[in-house]
Amino acid sequence: MKALKNKKIWITGASSGIGQALAIALACEGAHLILSARNKAKLEKIQEDCRRYTPFCIIEPLDLSKSENIDDHVDNVIKQTGSIDVLINNGGVSQRSLAMETPIEIDRRIMEVNFFGTVQLTKAILPCMFRQGAGHIVAISSISGKFGFPLRTAYSASKHAVQGFFESLRAELTEDNIKVTIVSPGRIKTNISLNAITANGSPHNKMDNGQAGGMSPEKCAKKIICAIKKQRKEVLIGNKEILMVYIHRWLPALYHRLVTKVKN
Repeated sequence: MKALKNKKIWITGASSGIGQALAIALACEGAHLILSARNKAKLEKIQEDCRRYTPFCIIEPLDLSKSENIDDHVDNVIKQTGSIDVLINNGGVSQRSLAMETPIEIDRRIMEVNFFGTVQLTKAILPCMFRQGAGHIVAISSISGKFGFPLRTAYSASKHAVQGFFESLRAELTEDNIKVTIVSPGRIKTNISLNAITANGSPHNKMDNGQAGGMSPEKCAKKIICAIKKQRKEVLIGNKEILMVYIHRWLPALYHRLVTKVKN
């Protein structure tokens, strides 16, 4: 297992949930951190917490939906750090709305954050990794990127796209010493359902029952860090809900019966 001490690690979506848990856990590993999200005040609080464990932790407020600014953010970070060893693409937004009630603008908004923003940031950082002759890209997908799920049409589509892009990217980078790990979490106890976008663009503001009983973000973060150290190509993280990935693959008729019963 490769140590992460002094490695320069950039985490998006670092202001809460899995991203926040990763920041604290990686700080305890002695990693040098770059934390990004839209909420600067929250990032500053997490930065303060991280600096108890690591001497280097900077913030770079970033909105993945603002494609015109992403290259500038990367340039700013590289000027401060010189290089990036690991990029953890954790930023994203979920959805809770029926397809027929959701305007196409909402679908585009979700795709812009979850897919295009993530892809653009990754592409902007790749030249740095090529120059240094090494790197590791982590894409936080979802089990919804493995199969369709009610009330999450655009979200599931965006995560399917993430899966396809980063699987293809991994194949392209095989000879370049740049690793790609795809993480597919199931139900993790975060605010993702509270912040999920509804048909009118407002937050869902409700905690899903499955989310409330999910794995803690701290445990999830430990499993992600383990996967990074082992340079795993892919990892499923969660409790019994990850069985749906295998049911979908091997027992499709049962999958269809089960998925139609999902209410949130």
